[in-house]
Amino acid sequence: MPTIKQQVVMIKKTSLLFLLIFFSLTAFSLPGGEPASKDGLYNPVPTIMHHIADAHEWHLWGEGDNSFSIPLPVILYTEQGLDIFSSSEFNHGKSKVVKDNRVYSIDSHSHIVEEGGAEIIDLSITKNVASMLISVFLLFFIMLRVSRTYKNPNIAPSGLQAFIEPLVLFVRDDIIKDNIGSKHEKFSPLLLTFFFFILINNLMGLLPGAANVTGNIAVTFVLSLITFLVTTLFGNKNYWGHIFKPPGVPLALMPIMVPIEIIGMFTKPFALMIRLFANISAGHIIILSLISLIFIAQSAMGTGGAWGVAPVSALFVLFIYCIEVLVAFLQAYIFTLLSSVFIGLAVQDGH
Repeated sequence: MPTIKQQVVMIKKTSLLFLLIFFSLTAFSLPGGEPASKDGLYNPVPTIMHHIADAHEWHLWGEGDNSFSIPLPVILYTEQGLDIFSSSEFNHGKSKVVKDNRVYSIDSHSHIVEEGGAEIIDLSITKNVASMLISVFLLFFIMLRVSRTYKNPNIAPSGLQAFIEPLVLFVRDDIIKDNIGSKHEKFSPLLLTFFFFILINNLMGLLPGAANVTGNIAVTFVLSLITFLVTTLFGNKNYWGHIFKPPGVPLALMPIMVPIEIIGMFTKPFALMIRLFANISAGHIIILSLISLIFIAQSAMGTGGAWGVAPVSALFVLFIYCIEVLVAFLQAYIFTLLSSVFIGLAVQDGH
């Protein structure tokens, strides 16, 4: 049994950790000064949508002229050529950028438009793209660091290797091999990349001020599209036979079953896309909504109301935050598992 002194020290450390998480979340995630609703209450919707959306700058804290953001490269291709400049020239969306006879501005949806109506192709390094580049660098760094330890097989796994190796073995043996079978080695690199890419971006998205990569439907669309292409390109005769001539189905039902099977080819990756996008976005929205209760209470009841709501809101935020860490692993597992199942169904031999 710990002594009273040890219990007091433990309580103090827990309280400091709780306050650190709470104030870091509120400081980084919710800029103040959002427009109030018609009844004078704080309106959290613009803040929440701004947090989960992509942007041409990496906003960290503050609001308006007092905000701190990391400018990112803006790359625009038009019929007149290529325009490259820093996002800081937009002055947080308040200013227009003039390049030769072209005038660029940011609309209400954070999209860059050319005021002359010219069509532009936006190739900019946005917040999500920058975050993905960081995650790819981390993925390379971690895997190369772990691979070096295998040069000496007599040393027991430790440190980073002791954490990564069980994950790799679990994904390979319990997910990929179990669902794909003897042909699992061909698809293991892809599915392991899926797992760790999604996991790293999920965990990075939980950091204050981080990008919401896996909560962006464009990212989940590309990931599910890769699964669809692999399933379609590597599908064998048995797979296509089950789609266009389902075994055991009477001939009279073929006009019904074949379209259903064809639709199923597209609904499977669609479900992958929506599941990852919805679960990650929902977690961010719930956490920000709970934090917003403090500011809503302040606008409705003053500072006293804010202090009354803050402890309850902070406890719920801490609880949901811990759940989101579990969800980060769970969604990486589910996406990899279902991709393995779909690929396994496409490449397995008929019985």
